[in-house]
Amino acid sequence: MLKHITIRNFALIEKADVDFTGGFSVITGETGHGKSVFLGSVAMLLGQRSDAKIIREGADRCVVEGCFDVSGFGLEDFFEENDLDYDTECIIRREVLSTGRSRAFVNDTPVSVAQLKELGTRLIDIHSQHQNLLLGDRNYQLGVLDVLAGNKDRIAAYRSVYDSYVAKQHELSALKEALERSRQDEEWLRYQLNELESAQLKEGEQEELEQEEAQLSHSEDIQAALYGASVVMDGDELNLLRALKDAASSLEKAAAHYAPAGDLAERLDSCYIELKDCCAELQQHAEHVQFDPERLDWVSQRLALFSTLMKKHRVGSVEELVALEKDYASRLDRISCGDDDIMAAEHALNKLRDKLAGMAAELTAERRKSAVRLQEGICDILVNLGMPRIRFEVEFKATPGFTSMGVDNVTFLFTANSSSAPQPLSDVASGGEMARVMLALKSLVVTGKKQPTLIFDEVDTGVSGVLAERMGRLMQQMAGTGHQVLSITHLPQVAALGSCHYKVFKNETAKGTVTDIVELKQEERVREIAQMMSGEMLTDAAMENAALLLSQS
Repeated sequence: MLKHITIRNFALIEKADVDFTGGFSVITGETGHGKSVFLGSVAMLLGQRSDAKIIREGADRCVVEGCFDVSGFGLEDFFEENDLDYDTECIIRREVLSTGRSRAFVNDTPVSVAQLKELGTRLIDIHSQHQNLLLGDRNYQLGVLDVLAGNKDRIAAYRSVYDSYVAKQHELSALKEALERSRQDEEWLRYQLNELESAQLKEGEQEELEQEEAQLSHSEDIQAALYGASVVMDGDELNLLRALKDAASSLEKAAAHYAPAGDLAERLDSCYIELKDCCAELQQHAEHVQFDPERLDWVSQRLALFSTLMKKHRVGSVEELVALEKDYASRLDRISCGDDDIMAAEHALNKLRDKLAGMAAELTAERRKSAVRLQEGICDILVNLGMPRIRFEVEFKATPGFTSMGVDNVTFLFTANSSSAPQPLSDVASGGEMARVMLALKSLVVTGKKQPTLIFDEVDTGVSGVLAERMGRLMQQMAGTGHQVLSITHLPQVAALGSCHYKVFKNETAKGTVTDIVELKQEERVREIAQMMSGEMLTDAAMENAALLLSQS
């Protein structure tokens, strides 16, 4: 529940600090004195869109901070999911700067406006007159039935299966579309694949053939170089090996008289052995390098085929052609197996559909049970609120297919006259009737929603006398279920029923007009309620009546 609110520089409110208690509290004040401003500050705190226009003139920012007791309302999951520190006392702060920039904090941790709004909807339900329009919203009506039926876990389970069902539908559609496209391209794919397969492409072949082509094209030059080198080393005229052998022999003879000559002779012998091996290899290579015009022609044609295929398929290597060949083969395989894949997907979809149908039927059954309770409860409450001939019914129609909420399309039907058949509530109910229906709905669903605080903004507009008291009693009863209920009211009968009473008023100061809100003491309450009864001229009779009203609350 809301324990305290601090407001700084919000519209006409320069500074306000207000403590709140549990139970049923009322807020009063003359029209135009700022009750809507106070409500606007609460709405801003809960994530409603705001801009620099709401900043009090002369200030550079406005700040609204609220302290909430959130123990026992199941909000731990929200704090965990949003990586926020959980405490039974939650501090929310919202700032709007003169630049229009907004900042929000939960327990001193920055949060987005979306996060703040999600938390706000779970902390406070603000019921203003425009919210009565929700009564014409089919999703809202369905939500009322679900709250009364306690369908939260059932809906979560249903939506999990529904999401899988929708995903499988998309998968099946994609498979069918892909298969259709592939079949249109099947002949083309098969032609391309046959062409690539007939080329018998191998990874690395292009590099090998390019090297071979270079060798074959220059075979005569290569052979001449190899033979020339071997002749230099072991020829008839110039024989490097023989000269090296003779030099080593000479040094060996000198070694008997000069020891270093022996070492040099050994080194020359090693060189002789290495060069002799090299010469043998030169001769072998020279014999193997032969000009083969047929092989050269084949290699050139093979490389030309590679080039043609790469240009055709717009790739840069044989490896990419091989990958493309595998892709074509895979696509043709998918075409061959496409019907099997579609049958498997359809089977899986049918299983999900059967499961979804069972879960939807369970939701419908629970909603129909809660609809009976709702019809009875609404009628009982509205008869007590001055509508003795009320007829309220919940009409069920099946949706064309599964939706995220099941297969139910519900409409609240209403008539306040016994001579008229019930019609859609939003079409036939007056403003005052809509307000009373919404109040009755709130009183019925409040026990099923873990929402700490409810604020009613002039929900009692258009009623007076005994009906006003009954509406006040109804809000008082709602507070008795463990919820904090605040009612902004113009009616003394409602104001007298609050356990706490706050007044919004204007003051003229040196800085201009300011709005403030204060909690009234008992004698101040008597005077405020008396003024609500008699207007500007405060009479003794009004004071006595006000005191009597308070004593009976």
